[in-house]
Amino acid sequence: MNADAAVQARGLTRKFGGFTAVDAISFTVERGTILGLLGANGAGKSTTIRMLCGLLRSSGGTALVAGYDINTQPELVKRNIGYMSQRFSLYLDLTVRENIRFFAGVYGLPRDLAEERLGWVLDMAGLAGHEDQLTAELAGGWRQRLALGCAILHRPPIVFLDEPTAGVDPLSRRDFWELINGLAEGGTTVLATTHYLDEAEYANRILLIHAGRIVAEGSPGELKRQAQEASGEAPGSLTLEEVFVRLIERQAGEAGA
Repeated sequence: MNADAAVQARGLTRKFGGFTAVDAISFTVERGTILGLLGANGAGKSTTIRMLCGLLRSSGGTALVAGYDINTQPELVKRNIGYMSQRFSLYLDLTVRENIRFFAGVYGLPRDLAEERLGWVLDMAGLAGHEDQLTAELAGGWRQRLALGCAILHRPPIVFLDEPTAGVDPLSRRDFWELINGLAEGGTTVLATTHYLDEAEYANRILLIHAGRIVAEGSPGELKRQAQEASGEAPGSLTLEEVFVRLIERQAGEAGA
């Protein structure tokens, strides 16, 4: 295992009874990388994220996250990551300010630093002037940015985003990914699951997961070139969605064979 990598998984497996949700996957994520975990619902993306966050123990294999073992050091893993789920992890009956202060307390930030970070989240999320508005009253895009700000109040080196843009309009999704790109440019490592294929274009690398296994890995451009070369089609003729479908069909065909 390479302790210098932000995340490194080796043979990571999770079973629920007789069902294998994640089947011995291995991959490495370098620091400052945006990694997209792409796959259909039920492919194993969220289960993988939950194991990497120390929320779910693996059935086999292991992973290092920020240098800590997810099975033997889950609390140290949790201290060094930010996590945002598709439900945004916010308390809707609290105001914007109250949500930020609550998460600052969860992360153990000193009062003066918490107030400084409160101002940063308000600026980042475009919520200055809305501090005392109930979170339930916010539009989806604003609520999404607030959830991201709360997840990274403690400036973690690694951020996990599990379907963070589910149910959000396309414009808000684009704005959200601009924020993510800014984090990565500052050295933060981002692992994000999504089933929106257009969002995968924002990732530096993609892991395509199907039935708990890694079907393909590479940058969006690399995956397109591989599929085009295999099919003999002209460069630039395939969309990422078409690449995704072909890879899954090929995997299904090999499994049937």
